[in-house]
Amino acid sequence: MSLIVKICGLSTRETLDVALDAGADMVGFVFFPPSPRHLSLAAARDLGKQTKGSAAKVALTVDADDATIGNIVEALQPDILQLHGKETVARVRDIKQKFGLQVMKVIAVETAADLGGLPAYADVADRILFDARAPHEATRPGGLGAVFDWRVLEKIELKLPYMVSGGLDAQNLAEAVRVTRAGGIDVSSGVERSPGIKDPEMIRAFVRAARATQELMIR
Repeated sequence: MSLIVKICGLSTRETLDVALDAGADMVGFVFFPPSPRHLSLAAARDLGKQTKGSAAKVALTVDADDATIGNIVEALQPDILQLHGKETVARVRDIKQKFGLQVMKVIAVETAADLGGLPAYADVADRILFDARAPHEATRPGGLGAVFDWRVLEKIELKLPYMVSGGLDAQNLAEAVRVTRAGGIDVSSGVERSPGIKDPEMIRAFVRAARATQELMIR
């Protein structure tokens, strides 16, 4: 079984190169002005060309309208749209149909009650990403370094591919995968030395730890 590794919030040529060289399967780019990882369309165009098919490009948006998504798609030419806001099931379906791209819907998790809407989203999305629910006072939904109780997902039955995020790093990712049985892991703040500033060695260490975990899964 292959464990998908996604490095999110990349914003420089150097750190994108590191993620690609380390063997990341997905590279994520954030389009949300309140985030310290927010990319301009010009930067996205440059980094998108740099990726050159080496990994799947993921565009993260938060309750974006069609015009905004259209501009992002034109600039980055992503493979996947990651919807990290409060998009309804109908909105997820509409985005998928309008842009013809794979859609990954983020489900914010704190308790089992947060999984109530999961079946409906699973019917329209291509992939689910479970992330820690942001505190009420937070100004953005992700990249906050918070870990949720992975045991909430222990008995989950989901035919759709799913990933986990939220406070992951090289030290705890193996346990997250063991508990959740997720087929993919997504990291942002866990490979940063300060908000929005990726650390090359932390990226390499995360991917190494993920590959070691993958080997254990195969045995």
